[in-house]
Amino acid sequence: MPETTNAPEIIRRYFELASQPDAETYFALFADDAVVQDEGRTHVGLDAIRAWRADVPLVTYEITDVEQTPVGTVVTATISGDFPGSPVAGLRFRFEDYDDRRIRRLRIAP
Repeated sequence: MPETTNAPEIIRRYFELASQPDAETYFALFADDAVVQDEGRTHVGLDAIRAWRADVPLVTYEITDVEQTPVGTVVTATISGDFPGSPVAGLRFRFEDYDDRRIRRLRIAP
């Protein structure tokens, strides 16, 4: 199984923290005006991202691929948790705008 070791630190932290119950450390990864797209919906800003996460169950991630592309870093994963259709394989997390401190744009889609 590929690890996120070849991914930037901010992305490794994302996957470490996303499956943890302490959401505040997770939210600290995002810029105040960050944009997250998931399940066809766009969430702009930390308040919207908090609301989105409130409706998302805790899941586990099995990273299957990490790819550096011209538009950012794409991490492919299988997610498992307490939701219909679990597990979901081949879900792609496209980190399109980020730096060492904050994620500004993330698209989650197959």
